[in-house]
Amino acid sequence: MSNKPNTREAILDTASKLFFSQGYHATGLNQIIKDSDSPKGSLYYYFPHGKEELALTCINRTSLTVAQKLNCHMESSNSAAEAMEDFILGMAMDAVESSFEGIVPFSFWLAAETSCISEELRTACKSVFIDLQDVIKKRLLEEGVESNTAADKASAIVSLFEGALLQTLTLRDEQPLLAAAKIIPAILG
Repeated sequence: MSNKPNTREAILDTASKLFFSQGYHATGLNQIIKDSDSPKGSLYYYFPHGKEELALTCINRTSLTVAQKLNCHMESSNSAAEAMEDFILGMAMDAVESSFEGIVPFSFWLAAETSCISEELRTACKSVFIDLQDVIKKRLLEEGVESNTAADKASAIVSLFEGALLQTLTLRDEQPLLAAAKIIPAILG
């Protein structure tokens, strides 16, 4: 099939934004095709199993990108607390620069809506949360934090971050992310 090289990415970008802004169930494949300016057959060419496969790919792509970005922060910072502060402040800046439209919570939108209807989607969302927690936990363990405490702190940080991101996007105000960044040292210290 001769599609322009970025058709698959355009479909994924559009689907991610639409799933977040209007929900998984309210987002139709025709709207994704139209809004991504993709040829009609391209969605099924790239995602032959349809909407669920597309959603899984969106989740996995976002998870990989975010985990890599968070890992870079962890490796280049003096502490887990500093890395998380920088990571969250960067997300706040990205939210403002995109007028609060270019940022998508990593798995909240799909986890909340699909966890009861699709085990495969629920499992993918679970993996996102676990992957993020593992990046934080690994760094905390390197800093000498006991394993159970490191796991608890990592879970709390991911919850704090996801909640602050959701509030930031809903309120169209970076303050929840700034507040989360400010409290990170108290949790990870």
